[in-house]
Amino acid sequence: MPASLSAKSPPLKPAASVPLFQEAPAWRQVGAGWQRVFGSFRGAGFSIEWHDFECAGELDWGASFHPEGLELCLNLQGSGVVELDGRRMQFGAGTAGFYLRRQKPLRAWRAGGERHQFLTVEYARPFLMQHLAGTETKLHPVVRAAVEGAGTAELLSRVERLSVEQEGIITSLRQPPVYAAAHSLWYQCKALELAVAFFYQPPPEEELFCTRQQRQAQERAEQVIFLLKQNLAGPPSLEELARKIGCSPFHLSRMFSQHTGQTITQCLRRLRLEKAAEMLRSKEYTVTEVALEVGYNSLSHFSQAFLEAYGCCPGLYPLATTTQRALPVGRRTGR
Repeated sequence: MPASLSAKSPPLKPAASVPLFQEAPAWRQVGAGWQRVFGSFRGAGFSIEWHDFECAGELDWGASFHPEGLELCLNLQGSGVVELDGRRMQFGAGTAGFYLRRQKPLRAWRAGGERHQFLTVEYARPFLMQHLAGTETKLHPVVRAAVEGAGTAELLSRVERLSVEQEGIITSLRQPPVYAAAHSLWYQCKALELAVAFFYQPPPEEELFCTRQQRQAQERAEQVIFLLKQNLAGPPSLEELARKIGCSPFHLSRMFSQHTGQTITQCLRRLRLEKAAEMLRSKEYTVTEVALEVGYNSLSHFSQAFLEAYGCCPGLYPLATTTQRALPVGRRTGR
């Protein structure tokens, strides 16, 4: 008998299997605040999930993203961030966007001290290939990478405002207006409807007028934010912003508010406080230095604004725990 088959040979060990990714542990701390509405990532090829929770500290949102999964987030309430290689998606109330996770996890978190309400649709590659194959040239680069399985540096989309119709879809997904026997077909149609609404990027000559308007509004809003960030202490006036962007002050002001849900003044205040929080975390500046650097001449006004946004006074902020101070506790308006 060959030695390899002798009785004295040790039994063969089964090959080690790679454990399947499990999403549920990522949501353990929110309990019933995470609910699967329909589908399954590995079974149906798409999974629709509803989230409604509050968490005391920062939540590791990225731990819930399936490897090789394309996830669409429809965010009704609460602040969330997805980040990769210096690029950042900042979700606020009434926004949407999508992101592709490769084998390497994306860095993403949900702010502590906030109420979060959002719906996600996560698509597996086989489902996308089945329904989107043949239209790759019209797809957003992130979606095209998901369909083709090709390497790409672009894994994050822009964050857009949710339309009234899209918010209505969220409500219908939670309360489907069809008999239970039709749920499977109905939910698959809704998953594809959302894919059509968000994942296609037609060439300019085929772009619908309303889509072109939305894209132009997005680009102009991003230009405003970029120009404000250049000089928080002495930002350009509305007239200067309008001249640089190429439209009237009235149109720019109205467009920015409609697209972002904030006035330009409110946005400037948020950017100032975010920069202030970043400087305070470094522990290299005094509160007075920070206030002046971001454009507050009154220390009392700065302290009040910071308290409203972050839940503590700026002097105590560096002492707060990391999970409690990564993002503002709310998006409040004010000075």
